[in-house]
Amino acid sequence: MEMDMYRCVECGFRIKTLFVQYSPGNIRLMKCENCKAVADEYIECNFLILLIDLILHKPKAYRHLLFNVLKQGAPHFEGLLWKSTVGYLLLDAYRRIVLKSCDEEWSSSMSLSSLVWTCRKLLTDVFLGNLLFLGTFLLATKIFLSRSAGSLRNKDILLAILISSYFKMFLIVMMVWEFPSSVIFIVDLFVLSSNTVAVKVMTESAMSRCIGACFSAHAVKIFTNQDFSHTEIVAVGFTDKSVIDLHVMFSGYCTCGLFKYYF
Repeated sequence: MEMDMYRCVECGFRIKTLFVQYSPGNIRLMKCENCKAVADEYIECNFLILLIDLILHKPKAYRHLLFNVLKQGAPHFEGLLWKSTVGYLLLDAYRRIVLKSCDEEWSSSMSLSSLVWTCRKLLTDVFLGNLLFLGTFLLATKIFLSRSAGSLRNKDILLAILISSYFKMFLIVMMVWEFPSSVIFIVDLFVLSSNTVAVKVMTESAMSRCIGACFSAHAVKIFTNQDFSHTEIVAVGFTDKSVIDLHVMFSGYCTCGLFKYYF
C-alpha cells in the first residue's frame, strides 16, 4: 500500500494526496507533514521547467517524475515499462550505428549479405549488452544499496533506469546536425549521472553506493560491447552465420535466466 502513495519532492516523505481540487482549474497544493513545504510544486509548473530541473539533476524533479507522475500502482505501468524498454533499445541501436558509420565495417561499398550480417550482429550485441547491463544493475542494487531497495520491485528500479536515460534522446539531434563522435561519449556520461540520481531517489541510499552500482553496470555494458566487437570467432573455423546463431542462443539463455530470477 505504501508503494501506491505519493512523495514529497523536497524530503521524500510519503503523502496520501498532492492537492485538493475545489472546481476545474481551482486547486490547493497540499503541504508535507514532515518538512512543512509544498509537497509537489511541479504540479503547477510548465513541463519545460521540469525538463530543465531534470537536466540539472535536481532530486526533487526526479521524485516528481518517478513517484508522482509514473505512479507504480497505475494501471498503465506495465505498458509504460515495455514502451520504455523498446525506446531505450532503439536509441542504443542508433548510437551503435553512429559509431560504426565512421568505421570501415559500415562503409557504403558493403555487399547486401555483409550489410545484413552487420545489422543482425549489431542488434544482437545491443540486446545482449543491455540485458547484461540491466541484470548487473538489479543485482548491484540488491547487494550494495540500502535495505529500502529491498522493498522496491525490480520493475520499479528498471523503469527508473530506463526513464532516467532520457539523455539518449539527444542522439536524435545528430540526425539533423552533424556532430563529432565524441558527443556520444558525453551523452553517455550524462546518462550515467542521471541513472545515479534516479537510483539514489528510488532507494534513498548513499550517493557513493549509487555511483558504484551505476558505474559497475555501465562498465559491464562497455566491456560486453567491446568484447563482441573485437572477437573474431570466424578465425577459429566458424562461419558468419554461426557467430550470429551463437549470439542469439546465448542471448536467449540469458534472457530466460534473468527474467526467471528477477521477475
